[in-house]
Amino acid sequence: MPSACESLIEDIEDMVSSNDPTPQERQSARKSIIPRFRKKREQQTNEEINTDSLIPGTQTIWMKTWGCSHNNSDGEYMAGQLAASGYKMTDDAAEADLWVLNSCTVKNPAEDHFRNSIKKAQEQQKKVVVAGCVPQAQPRMDYLKGLSIIGVQQIDRVVEVVDEAVKGHSVRLLGQKKDGGRRLGGARLDLLIFFPCCLCLFSCLNACTYCKTKHARGDLASYPIEELVERAKQSFQEGVCEIWLTSEDTGAYGRDIGTDLPTLLWRLVEEIPEGAMLRLGMTNPPYILEHLEEMAKILNHPRVYAFLHVPVQSASDSVLMDMKREYCIDDFRKVVDFLKERVPGVTIATDIICGFPGETEEDFQETMELVRHYKFPSLFINQFYPRPGTPAAKMEQVPAHVKKQRTKELSQLFHSYNPYDHEVGVRQHVLVTEESFDAQFHVAHNKYYEQVLVPKRSEFKGKMIEVDIYEAGKHFLKGRPVEESKPFTPSIAEPLQKGQVSGLSQVITHTLPSERTSIYQGHIYFSETLPDKAQTSSPALTVLIRIIKYFCLHSAILIYCR
Repeated sequence: MPSACESLIEDIEDMVSSNDPTPQERQSARKSIIPRFRKKREQQTNEEINTDSLIPGTQTIWMKTWGCSHNNSDGEYMAGQLAASGYKMTDDAAEADLWVLNSCTVKNPAEDHFRNSIKKAQEQQKKVVVAGCVPQAQPRMDYLKGLSIIGVQQIDRVVEVVDEAVKGHSVRLLGQKKDGGRRLGGARLDLLIFFPCCLCLFSCLNACTYCKTKHARGDLASYPIEELVERAKQSFQEGVCEIWLTSEDTGAYGRDIGTDLPTLLWRLVEEIPEGAMLRLGMTNPPYILEHLEEMAKILNHPRVYAFLHVPVQSASDSVLMDMKREYCIDDFRKVVDFLKERVPGVTIATDIICGFPGETEEDFQETMELVRHYKFPSLFINQFYPRPGTPAAKMEQVPAHVKKQRTKELSQLFHSYNPYDHEVGVRQHVLVTEESFDAQFHVAHNKYYEQVLVPKRSEFKGKMIEVDIYEAGKHFLKGRPVEESKPFTPSIAEPLQKGQVSGLSQVITHTLPSERTSIYQGHIYFSETLPDKAQTSSPALTVLIRIIKYFCLHSAILIYCR
């Protein structure tokens, strides 16, 4: 009886078709085949090996910062650290190999610009490192996937993160430090060479229901007075003529280290050379009320601007309570009235939020009345945007069209008066620090930190000059230099040139990183310092150095792989 397989499969001979080629036909077909041999790939011996794209510290970096003066200070610090490590900082985004995007989480539009910049960088095949409050508060956002992140308390490690991003790694440093991530000394690359931002503390004491900054920045951490004084001395030695003392809430300075803001200010005033100026940053009403007497004396000092930024946000006590601002409108009025009485001509700047959740028409009219009464010369008007994850985002929202209308009404009120008309014909001393946006004038500020536009002359930059005010606009004055008056130089040294790193004893040359190691444990790359190609005059020597760089790098990679 045949087996089971025999019923399914015929003999192999029976499976050969009559159409199959015979052995003779196969042999004949082989003769017609023409073999083709693959050409060996020619080695490009004369092609230059581009190792600069592989070795951290040889790339060009563009940095963009959004937001407050604190964020600007962080950006200057990171730029200085990168420049001191050999990276070339540029103002041209298209030229850069890598973008560092330093974000702000206060408003939706700022975050939208940040997100769009990431997309633009990726479309242009740029490497991206993100920093600031947005990735710190929301590191799991979809548009941040795969990107390297520098936390707000980790910016002293910016070089490590950028090094890894250059090599194609994704690194995220988001940890909170016990000291609030304080770092004051070291290299900086000041965006405005005549007046750097000097950060006096980190974070704030409030927990406002609309704000994500506190969540991102962590707990209050003040710098010691001696460190701040040394930083001020260093700045003046580098030719600075104006210092900004900045933070989220300058008035809260020292509450965590047993001192206070007036004590710091009196120490700083001692170090300000004649003709140079100090500008105070934002302070909330609760933390300045107890220091009003001393603050008035300090603001009257000839080397301190009679200017203070005190955000009110709303003139309604019920809205302030919902915001958890920790003061009432009478506290704000007391601060403003006292300073206006004791400091003649003082400039008070403030902020207002329109359309906060629960704000009624009556609440809004109280705010309008406050502005009518004080006619603030500097008023920052913000339409409320609910920030994800904040208590205010969960509250019942004011309709969008109502928020828009209130913002429009307040803006119209602000533009209905001109706070500077009375100064036309007055002679003033002004400190010239920068160029106007349209490049037509130099920008100066008088004692009250009012913007004065003066003729664009190179000899005025960084100098205290005397002018006659001949025109007043909504946001500026125009001054004509007094011819018989000579410009006074407040600096005790020549200012640093644009691109020079602050905080170092000598000019940085762009060499390879020295003794720098990877964040990844065990991965050590080329750590010998060799002269950069810009420092070698011989083309042959330049090629030799580049070859040595290349083989040292790949030797390190082979050691790591083993």
